[in-house]
Amino acid sequence: MPEFDAADVRRYYDRNTDGFVAHGQGGVVGALHRPVWSPGIESPAAAFRYVEDRILDHLRTLPSGPTPLHVVDLGCGVGASLCYLAGRLPIRGTGLTLSQVQVRHADQRIHQAGLDGRVVCREGDFCAPPDDVAPADLAYAIESFVHGPDPARFFESCAGLVRPGGLLVVCDDFRRRVDTPAATRAIARFQRGWHLNTVIREDELRRLAADAGFDHLSSDDLTAHLQLDRPRDHLIACFVALFGWLPLDGTRLGHLVGGNALRTCLARGWIGYDLAVFRRRRPVAPA
Repeated sequence: MPEFDAADVRRYYDRNTDGFVAHGQGGVVGALHRPVWSPGIESPAAAFRYVEDRILDHLRTLPSGPTPLHVVDLGCGVGASLCYLAGRLPIRGTGLTLSQVQVRHADQRIHQAGLDGRVVCREGDFCAPPDDVAPADLAYAIESFVHGPDPARFFESCAGLVRPGGLLVVCDDFRRRVDTPAATRAIARFQRGWHLNTVIREDELRRLAADAGFDHLSSDDLTAHLQLDRPRDHLIACFVALFGWLPLDGTRLGHLVGGNALRTCLARGWIGYDLAVFRRRRPVAPA
C-alpha cells in the first residue's frame, strides 16, 4: 500500500499551496515546479517555462483537425502551465488536482487570462479521472507522477485517457542505479517531506509504459540544468542540520526538509530529473 493516500496528498497541497505561490521561487509565474536552465535560457521566467516549451514543441507535431487539440494536465497545480500553453496554441485544456485550494487558485488565474471556456481545472485523481474528461491528444505530468499511489495504475489510467497516437509527457525525479544506505535514507526523507509514493528508475518507467500500451519516444536527463547551489539552499541546509532531528515531516516545514534531501540526492547522483515522452500505441489492424 502507498505510504500517502489521496487524502494525505490533498492535505499537503491544501496546507502549502498558498505559501508556494506567495513565497516559492516560481510563484510569480504560478510555477510549482523547478526552473530548468538549459543552454540559451536567459531569464527565470524562461527557465520555469522550459518544460512547457518542450510540451509545446510536441503539441506542434500532432495533426490538427476540425476541433482544437485537447491537453490534460495530470496534477495541474494552480493551472499556470495550461494557461501558458493555451496562450500560445489554440488548445482546450483540462487540469486535474486533488486540492480544492489549487482549484480556487486556478479558477482565478484562468479568468484573469481570459481563458474561461477553453481551460478548466477541477478536483480529481489522475489515477482515476472523472468519466466525463474528454480523450486527450496530449497528457502530461510535471512533478506530479511521484505522488501517485501506483505507477502501473498511473499508466493504465493514461491508457484510457490518451487517444491512440496521442502523447504522454512525464517530467519528474527518478532513482539512479545507486543503492547505498546513505542514498536510501536521503530518498526516504525526500519522499516523507514531499508526500511521495513513487520514486522509481527511468527504465522501470519505460517498462510500465510499454506494458500499458505506450511506445517510448525519448528521455532527456535535465539534472545538469537545475540550480542546486543557491544561497537559499544553503540556508535551508543549515536549518535542517540544526533542527533536522525534530519530527518535522508532518508539519509546514516538512517540505523544506524534503527539498533539502532532494538537493542532496540530485547533487550526489542518487536521483535524476528526467523528461520522458511516450506515444499511445495504435491498435493493430486484424490480418
